[in-house]
Amino acid sequence: MEYKEVEFTLEPRDPWCDVLVTILSNMGYDSFEETDTGCKAYIEKELFDEQKLHNIDLNSMFGQKIQVSFVSREVENINWNEEWEKNYEPVLIAEKCYIRAPFHQPKPEVPMEIIIEPKMSFGTGHHKTTSLIVEFLLETDIKNKTVLDMGCGTGVLAIVSKRLGAGKVTAIDNHLYAYENTIENAENNNVELKVLHGDSSLLGEETYDIIIANITKNILLEDMDKYEAVLNSNGLLFLSGFFEEDIDDMINKAKILGLTLEGQKEDSSWAALKMKKN
Repeated sequence: MEYKEVEFTLEPRDPWCDVLVTILSNMGYDSFEETDTGCKAYIEKELFDEQKLHNIDLNSMFGQKIQVSFVSREVENINWNEEWEKNYEPVLIAEKCYIRAPFHQPKPEVPMEIIIEPKMSFGTGHHKTTSLIVEFLLETDIKNKTVLDMGCGTGVLAIVSKRLGAGKVTAIDNHLYAYENTIENAENNNVELKVLHGDSSLLGEETYDIIIANITKNILLEDMDKYEAVLNSNGLLFLSGFFEEDIDDMINKAKILGLTLEGQKEDSSWAALKMKKN
């Protein structure tokens, strides 16, 4: 399969490289590699649209002076496992959860170890939004709870939930590679998940005690009413994938739906919220 590699240079690099990766992942870019000056992003050649890249304007979106430039080239026959092995580092969250790839050495002294075969899926634990949600889950009693992970990516949050004693856990993603990767990662971690390929249109029949949605601000605002509709009374809704400056918008939408704020976390301009349905 032929791919386009796009190398981005950002000034300043942080935290805007993470922001750019989030935007690109929603445009179809399915693998990323950090560089000293920014990142490299990969997309199938047939999906590449240079004009869409020119339309990304971080300055108008965030009111910051950010210089972004890029160059693209064609690549083919990428060995994704080799790429990840060169660039993927294990993650330790709150000294309690160690997320690593199969080629990393285990840490038996850490209470929970999750093995992720990241490949092209988003959500390996490196991104602040993922680690913030993991922190919330580690602080929450979810034993025997029914859990929904919307936009599951690699399935890491669903797997963490199952390891924490959750009952039935459902994971949904609209990207086929994420759906397949979640199934693989569940098997590698010896946990049972119900994995579905699709989006919020799949919701409606089952209800949940806990819903995790680590996506993007616009999708969260659009779909929050659907989450509330399938969230059980006294259920918890964990939201992330947005910035600190978006917190008020998220809370205001939640209030309209009768959800109350139970907690919030921030890290490197990213935010996560814990909501409760009364």
